[in-house]
Amino acid sequence: MTNTSYASPRRWWILVVLCLSTLVLVIDNMVLTVAIPPLTEQLGADAQDTQWILESYILVFAGLLLTTGSLSDRFGRRKVMIIGLALFGAASLFATFAGDAGQLIAARAVMGVGGALVMPSTLSILITVFDEEERRKAMAAWSAVAMLGLVGGPLLGGALIAWFWWGAVFLINVPIAVLAIVAALILMPESKGPWTKPDPLGTILSIVGMTSLVWTIIELPNGLSWPALIVAVAALAAFVAWELRTPHPMVPLALFRNRTFSGGSFSLTLVQVGNGGLLLVLTQYLQFVLGYTPTEAGLAFLPMAVASLIFNTIGATLGAKVGNRAMITAGLLVMAGAFALLSTVTATGGFLLPATCLFLLGAGGGLAMPAAISALMGTVPPEQAGVGSALNDTIQQLGAALGIAALGSIVTSGFTSAMPDSASEQARRSIGDAFSVAAKTGDTGLVATAQQAFTGALSSAFVISAVGVLAAAALALVVLRRAPKEAMEDSLRRPGTVGR
Repeated sequence: MTNTSYASPRRWWILVVLCLSTLVLVIDNMVLTVAIPPLTEQLGADAQDTQWILESYILVFAGLLLTTGSLSDRFGRRKVMIIGLALFGAASLFATFAGDAGQLIAARAVMGVGGALVMPSTLSILITVFDEEERRKAMAAWSAVAMLGLVGGPLLGGALIAWFWWGAVFLINVPIAVLAIVAALILMPESKGPWTKPDPLGTILSIVGMTSLVWTIIELPNGLSWPALIVAVAALAAFVAWELRTPHPMVPLALFRNRTFSGGSFSLTLVQVGNGGLLLVLTQYLQFVLGYTPTEAGLAFLPMAVASLIFNTIGATLGAKVGNRAMITAGLLVMAGAFALLSTVTATGGFLLPATCLFLLGAGGGLAMPAAISALMGTVPPEQAGVGSALNDTIQQLGAALGIAALGSIVTSGFTSAMPDSASEQARRSIGDAFSVAAKTGDTGLVATAQQAFTGALSSAFVISAVGVLAAAALALVVLRRAPKEAMEDSLRRPGTVGR
């Protein structure tokens, strides 16, 4: 079967498989955020090893997304997803029993390959097994599960480390991957686009360009890496030029002629820039300033998870009536307000304000994200669902990576600037370093000073996040089509696009 243009009778069971496949990828990255301290201690990893443990996955994952999306369209989305799950599970098992940092870094890189094979296939299968009427509800469920994994990851990681050991955060991936593979083999039909001639040059240029770009973003807190940036710009420019002239492009860049696709893409990018560093910096606030344990910090994100689940359902119902543009704009405005409110947190405040803001962020994301993905994917022809999904994933990954790098850099530089000159150089580097110095010297005043400096830097980062999400709302309001009918008519006039 080459394409599923009708609603599959097993579609809701298939959705469960797709959600499981997405969940294992999202949980893995978030679980690792609380596993780093015991992991580095037991493996004897230094700061550079720790950075590579975290970043080897995202570097490979983001670099391969466009290529793997194209492969899924050509060779079969179910087949590619199953191969990716098997690879991800096997690498997770190897990571569980890694004997040193080098082995763990290698395992994480292989997990990135597996994740890159899985992620584009999940969304592309979803849009081929659900018809237009039910697709919005399915996307809302898929988005809610992804958010649940994002928020529940730190909580699960804290519990696994408390009950077992750091390797359990990787071992948990194995049974989930096996269950998803078995369910996919039993329940899921194969789907693929029509056979097209391979594009080896486009593949090479996309991998080199995307990997260099992600590496440039990752290294931003340490300074701009000019060689990586030059390689990224040159390779991606060559990629675009080649894809526009070759008769068999790997990525259908003509999709960007559709203003709904372009508007949805840039809105998602700006949202992820705002969201990207949220968990990273807010988790530090909860632990270093409010004194939460890793498990308590994970539990603190429950309001966001609950709101996301509720408003994903509400958004799926209202979206069909009021349209994607209205839902995206409304959701983004709620998120912008939440970030603005978060910028008022203080070092002596309690959890009520952060909890309220997290609930609003979950609510806004629940309204906006499914509608944005629906608008974006609704312009992609079914035969190019895999690479269209990969474009969506790549856009979000780049936005998240940029957000983590940018917000992390803002908080770090703001913290250093706010610390008094009398503090040692080590104490001025980060709030974690300041706490370490205070523990060695017994300087309790340094702890309070560091908490005040970090909270001030955090406020600046959240103001920038609010501005970014507000810009995304304005972009959605201006660029997205007002009515599905108008978007369809425009898409039908554009070669290579399909309006929905």
